[in-house]
Amino acid sequence: MINPVLLCGGSGTRLWPLSRRSYPKQFARILGDQSLFQASAQRLSGEGFAAPLIVTGDPFRFIVTEQLAQTEKSPQGILIEPEGRNTAPAVLAAALWLAERDADALMLVAPSDHVIPDADAFRGAVEAAVPRAQAGDLVMFGIAPTRPETGFGYLELTQDADATADVPQSLTRFVEKPDATRAEEMLAAGNYLWNAGIFLFTASTVIDAYRAHAPALLESVGAALAEGTSDLGFTRLDVAAWEQAEEISIDYAIMEKASNLAVMPYTAGWSDLGGWDAVWLESQPDSEGNVCSDNATALSCNNTLLRSETPDLEVVGIGLEDLVVIAMSDAVLVAHKSEAQRVKDAVSALKERGAPQAVQLPRDYRPWGWYESLAIGGRFQVKRIVVNPGAALSLQSHHHRSEHWVVVEGTARVTVGDEVKLVSENESVYIPLGAVHRMENPGRLPMVLIEVQTGSYLGEDDIIRYEDVYARE
Repeated sequence: MINPVLLCGGSGTRLWPLSRRSYPKQFARILGDQSLFQASAQRLSGEGFAAPLIVTGDPFRFIVTEQLAQTEKSPQGILIEPEGRNTAPAVLAAALWLAERDADALMLVAPSDHVIPDADAFRGAVEAAVPRAQAGDLVMFGIAPTRPETGFGYLELTQDADATADVPQSLTRFVEKPDATRAEEMLAAGNYLWNAGIFLFTASTVIDAYRAHAPALLESVGAALAEGTSDLGFTRLDVAAWEQAEEISIDYAIMEKASNLAVMPYTAGWSDLGGWDAVWLESQPDSEGNVCSDNATALSCNNTLLRSETPDLEVVGIGLEDLVVIAMSDAVLVAHKSEAQRVKDAVSALKERGAPQAVQLPRDYRPWGWYESLAIGGRFQVKRIVVNPGAALSLQSHHHRSEHWVVVEGTARVTVGDEVKLVSENESVYIPLGAVHRMENPGRLPMVLIEVQTGSYLGEDDIIRYEDVYARE
């Protein structure tokens, strides 16, 4: 049985403004009706696969469970990193967790934000790599390059290896991201593959590799797991021990030092969606090379990506060439496709200015649903709040604001002080300043209400929680 280990703690800044720290690209619907995370979970499922083990951050733990539930899947475990420390600590935590249950557990480690269109072909490649992994090798997956890409690291195979083989091959060395000339040379040579960051090995094999090449990590991550706590089905790694773990990738910590490596070539299509140029390429441009979302129109354009992420916002391009235009309600990106990798620089510039758009989506996702601000003034704020069926906000109060709720869809069960009542569509309720209150959705459909806040301070940190089914502080 293969245990998928899905890593989903990244921030995905190169796909800003759609992907932001508060809701990174793996959870967004970029291609098709599923998020990249959901597509990854679906791909690594079925006969021969166990339920996935997820490694993620605290802000995303309920997004993970909700999106898995939408695909009718349950995880075998969810490990919560106190903070991102790159892939080496994350993979080791998953290996130690699995080894507690089965030392020889096969683990397939994969990022949750990649695109692999042919799921059957990929599962076939994984199955072909299983014997080498069971024999004690660390198997890496190498992607057959289709262009002289400068944004990926490469794997150089031995001269007698076959880069199109359907069984694992021998590795000569790792190659850092090349310049354009070197990338052309490697593409022509034919014995180089892109490093996909996907691995297959047994838990005991990779733990032994850490013991040999990164013993300090084994100590700190082992302590973080041993001293971790269970919380609503999540495993929270210990903060103090985790802080001692070096922030380093598994390539640098283990793979570039290990001798028991093998490379499984994969030729059936793959993308890490590492920028909007990659999204354009994977979106099957039309005969003029254009890709347009709903609410986007291209007139006399060539090789252009136009996306509107807001239903009531139309994007129209006229006479554009080789451009990326991404429009959201609070931010618009316009970039030449050749400069798509510099989007992360724009995010850094926005952070320096203190612009909230750098990290925060206009829609704020919470364990119970989501909300968005519709209007903000000096002493008021208007929000749309959507509460999932059966979900409940915490029992809380505020020091600085009162609230007026108007239910526009569904029915809310509202607690104000000692009074509990149902509030239906077109009905409202007033929450005085300082009153202890809670909102719940007892129905089977999402409940939508409009909240009007008034007061001297309207920040999200003005919340005193008394009870919370999601165990938030």
